[in-house]
Amino acid sequence: MENPDPMETVLEGEPTPPSPSLDSQPAPSAPSEAAAPDPVAELKAQIEAASAKAAEYLDGWQRARADFANYKKRIERENADLSQTVAATVLTRILPALDDFDLAMKTAPADGDGAKWAEGIALVHRKLKAILENEGIQRINADGQPFDPNFHEAVVHEETDSHPEGHVIEVLRQGYKLGDRVIRPALVKVAK
Repeated sequence: MENPDPMETVLEGEPTPPSPSLDSQPAPSAPSEAAAPDPVAELKAQIEAASAKAAEYLDGWQRARADFANYKKRIERENADLSQTVAATVLTRILPALDDFDLAMKTAPADGDGAKWAEGIALVHRKLKAILENEGIQRINADGQPFDPNFHEAVVHEETDSHPEGHVIEVLRQGYKLGDRVIRPALVKVAK
């Protein structure tokens, strides 16, 4: 076998490594703006990103805090409403007994053997009314007032000259409210 001619090998397509030339020296690298980022600009960008993230977290925290405050107020309102509903239910059951005391006091003897007994009943009646008032129960003032279907229930309409038309002549059964809530409307006689 013969050694092939080195020139022929180059010509056949095999690449040869470039030979170092004395004339070609690598050019000194020029500082490139794109290659080396500005540290101040990079820090400013990081600060802006962190500030945006902090603002986002602050906004989320403030919203969560407001939502919690609203939730807390709603729960307190619901508990107060529930408490008032339970109290109204219990107190409504006591009102017929108070009605009986009211009727008994209208017919109580002023003197004689029944007077002492009537004084005891009057004392119990006053105590019961005081307990109900302490619980927030208020009588609905109806006598002589204009008829209001929110507070009164008309049972009888009567012709009269002593009261203006549409006004309550007489309260047949006392009405009560707990706060602003009517727990029992007053049964009334209304003037025509």
